[in-house]
Amino acid sequence: MTTSNDTRPQPPAAPPRGTGHPGLMLALALAGFALNFWAWALLSPLGPRFQQLLSLSPSQVALLVAVPVVVGSLGRIPVGALTDRFGGRVMFPLVSLATLVPVLFLGYAGQGSLTSLLVGGFFLGIGGTAFAVGVPFVNAWFPPERRGLAIGVFGAGMGGTAISALTTVKLVDGLGQTTPFLVTAVALAAYAAVSWLVLRDSPSRVVPTEPLSRRLAATARLSITWQAAALYAVAFGGYVAFSVYLPAYLKTAYALTPADAANRMAGFVLLAVLLRPIGGWLSDRLAPVPVLASALGVTAVAAAAQAFTPPLMPVGTLAFLAMAAALGVGSGATFALVAQRTPRGSVGAVTGVVGAAGGLGGFLPPLVMGFLYGRTGSYGIGLALLSLVAVAAVVLTLTVVRRGSRPRTSTASRGRRVRSRSVGRLAS
Repeated sequence: MTTSNDTRPQPPAAPPRGTGHPGLMLALALAGFALNFWAWALLSPLGPRFQQLLSLSPSQVALLVAVPVVVGSLGRIPVGALTDRFGGRVMFPLVSLATLVPVLFLGYAGQGSLTSLLVGGFFLGIGGTAFAVGVPFVNAWFPPERRGLAIGVFGAGMGGTAISALTTVKLVDGLGQTTPFLVTAVALAAYAAVSWLVLRDSPSRVVPTEPLSRRLAATARLSITWQAAALYAVAFGGYVAFSVYLPAYLKTAYALTPADAANRMAGFVLLAVLLRPIGGWLSDRLAPVPVLASALGVTAVAAAAQAFTPPLMPVGTLAFLAMAAALGVGSGATFALVAQRTPRGSVGAVTGVVGAAGGLGGFLPPLVMGFLYGRTGSYGIGLALLSLVAVAAVVLTLTVVRRGSRPRTSTASRGRRVRSRSVGRLAS
């Protein structure tokens, strides 16, 4: 009879067969994010149509478009915490089915009045919470040195808003007002079924045991929560703001046709979406802090140049393309930072808060830009303010965030170094 008291670290157990492949899980999470974001953005392209049909004021149209954004942003906080507890295999189908209900309501019964549109838009906001499901789900499937790229690839699902922008009005004009809602509902239903059958949570996922309220309180005490929230409010908030407001800006500042302005907005969105995985990949290779500081610095310079409303070709176009690339890289790098510095069982809760900050960060700038243009007849002050905010974010990154990224040295280790130096001095 033998007993074993071997306390040496043991290699991790191999994942059980049939639990899923990381690449497949990432692809399914990306598809779920894009489809839910497509649904989340259905009302925005139809704002002018509803304004004409229901005789809405500009402020009522702004409210109609803003309601899903605000609900989807704030809803990420509880949904992220619930994902920590129940996993993405449960939450992805649940969020998709919950989003399907307001999509069908808006398609078949909710377009007759502002009240019904606002009610439908409120629940449509659920689609925007899918982001807080995917980050902890993907994070658990990949080792630390690959999480930045993986989460960046997942984050490219924000391009679902571009799908909505490019297809919704065309489907309504060609096939009727219910068509885009029906197509989206079918896609969500199919995804919910596939994700329930195929998605698997990572075998290494850490399941928290504390109550939701206690975990949210613990999340609020983590410094990374608020640091990443501030950075994401600038990076992703800037992307959201321009993806929503750029057509109006280009039409007013450069007298472009609505079609030309919409095409340029699509180019802005596409470049930001493509560069987001690059931000995660660079963060895996170089660390998130220098990538974030560089991206935010480019944003500051490009916004400052555009504040003078230069000729659209080539300076204005280059300024907006540089901002799109920088905001995409910065968004990817922010969540690489979250993946590196967040305790494993809290990634969903932290993601919820940070994602909420990004969504709300995109809600405020268009209001500020519109207000300042109404008062001054120029967008220059608004873009100058964006440049200053980006500079402040660079300073935050290079000071507070960088200090938090340095490995801490234990008291015992410091004591050993002090004693070693003292012995060295005596020996010399």
